[in-house]
Amino acid sequence: MSPALTSVRAFSTKPVDHNNSAPGSPAPNTTANTVASKKFTYQISAAYSAKQKRFSPTTNVFHYNPYNRAQDTAKRKSRPDAGQDAFFVSRINDTGAVAAGVADGVGGYIESGIDSADFSNTLCERIATAAHQSPTDNINAKYLMSAGYQRILEEDAIAGGASTACVGVAKADGQLNVANLGDSGFLIIRQGRVHYVSSPQTHAFNTPYQLAMIPKKLLVQSKQYGGGPLSDQPSDASVSTHSLRNGDVVVFATDGVWDNLSSQEILRIVSDEMVTGKGWIVGGEAGTVPSPQLENLTSSTEGQGLQATIAKAVVARAKSASINTKVDGPFAREVQRRFPSENFHGGKKDDICVVCMVAVEKLINLLVENSRDRFYDL
Repeated sequence: MSPALTSVRAFSTKPVDHNNSAPGSPAPNTTANTVASKKFTYQISAAYSAKQKRFSPTTNVFHYNPYNRAQDTAKRKSRPDAGQDAFFVSRINDTGAVAAGVADGVGGYIESGIDSADFSNTLCERIATAAHQSPTDNINAKYLMSAGYQRILEEDAIAGGASTACVGVAKADGQLNVANLGDSGFLIIRQGRVHYVSSPQTHAFNTPYQLAMIPKKLLVQSKQYGGGPLSDQPSDASVSTHSLRNGDVVVFATDGVWDNLSSQEILRIVSDEMVTGKGWIVGGEAGTVPSPQLENLTSSTEGQGLQATIAKAVVARAKSASINTKVDGPFAREVQRRFPSENFHGGKKDDICVVCMVAVEKLINLLVENSRDRFYDL
């Protein structure tokens, strides 16, 4: 006799009616046990502030149901007023996986009459489209970055430009895969501590890796006079994979955040909001732990979930630091270290964009049957 095989089906409280078996057939010979299977969902919000504009926490924020595809900004009446920064969130078909990330347009192209906001926004739109159209969840962040970039080059729908990119793919099993190219980045905060923080990719100080669509005119000039714009590839991106836990907070952000706030400052902001909002519970031998009410606290249909509160709080703090002339931020301290003769103090004014993701773990009951009647010797 072959060894008994195990089959798994969704748990149901409805009893099995053996009387509905085919006439003359014996009742199935089975034993069953209920087991719990883990599944993750992700609640996501984005907040932003253009460099020359005030930050409005009521209007400069988007709340997503990540299981409905984010509409392309090209199809909206107007793009979010995030300067040259851009962001996206999209479900990956019907797999339960989610893609999200940020892009930061390179400002140097403005000298050639090109606004890199077109590039960063179009890149995010094409990545979101590639995610939504994927037939399976067997894709990774580098693939999405590459697919979005290739579509820009093939379509030739914009004049040119360049941007950094930080793309994440979060799957239903809790695996987060991230591809980061340039000086945007992300961090993972777990139970009141920084669990992981990405490192920027730069060719030189304040010169990040970047995806680019270089206009023919600039290519001709660079051949004649040398130099020219940078153009890196998705294959150059730094890739990492992480196993998320219930209550983890993932923050994707452009350099308008990283140049003005340290990872420890972001940790304090996230921790304050999670504890105040009762998403984390502090105390006891276990220390900081996720609240049993975390799902309810992050699934608000009114856009008041913890993920929105965190995104707005990080942007507000980064904005305040960027215009503070008395307190040196990370960028100012790096300038002073590299160029001691420079008199640079305070924050760094820049576009700011944050996508906040909160991981929520659910337990799903499954009925496991050890069934011997339906399998036969071969």
